[in-house]
Amino acid sequence: MKCLVVDDESLARQRLTRLLEGMGEWTVCGEAANGEEALQQVQQLRPDLVLMDIRMPGMDGIEAARHIVQLENPPALVFATAYGDHALEAFETQAVDYLLKPIHPQRLQQALDKAMRLSSVQLEKLQKSQADSRRMHLCARKRGNLELIPIDEVVYLQADNKYVTVCSATQQILIEESLKSLEREFSSYFIRIHRNALVAVAAIRGLEKSVEGHCCVLLEGVDERLEVSRRLLPEVRKRITTGVI
Repeated sequence: MKCLVVDDESLARQRLTRLLEGMGEWTVCGEAANGEEALQQVQQLRPDLVLMDIRMPGMDGIEAARHIVQLENPPALVFATAYGDHALEAFETQAVDYLLKPIHPQRLQQALDKAMRLSSVQLEKLQKSQADSRRMHLCARKRGNLELIPIDEVVYLQADNKYVTVCSATQQILIEESLKSLEREFSSYFIRIHRNALVAVAAIRGLEKSVEGHCCVLLEGVDERLEVSRRLLPEVRKRITTGVI
């Protein structure tokens, strides 16, 4: 059985590696120092289990897990944390376990024995239990792999049937999330301009009329002009005129 060890501290990774290798049935197939590296390694190495720290700089363990479970055959996940302030009741399901550091060999063995795949519903519950649960990336499947776009590079989000187009200055990808849930999660970052579109507040550069007479928003980094609905136009104008953009 292959295990990927993820922790931002090299000494912690070394200790976990020694513990796992002493358990016979487990082989450490790789290491990662943050969530983004973990996602890359999971796709390359296809481990059976990811043993992952929760608090890491950049992409933390919970966000990384949320992306990992979108893979076609995701590995089992066991979280490790040095903090007792997480809402540990979120881990009570038999589908996931957590380990409090310092990790003892017997406790690690118990977690490995019951490790199963984490469902998206369970992960959503866990994420909501955290004080700062907003993701730093959006994630899409592309040719069997996952592709990340950092939130601070997203210019707009536009609904298209059951998909949402994520547009940055350099690319567009489709994700299977609802515009409503994205608006709720990233309310401080995006503003709704239409029933089918959210734009990054920081990307707004002004408004102009289209040849058809519709009011459209000008956005940094893209050529597209997105229509602003009449109902939402006053709020968009207010954000621009008050300089809160």
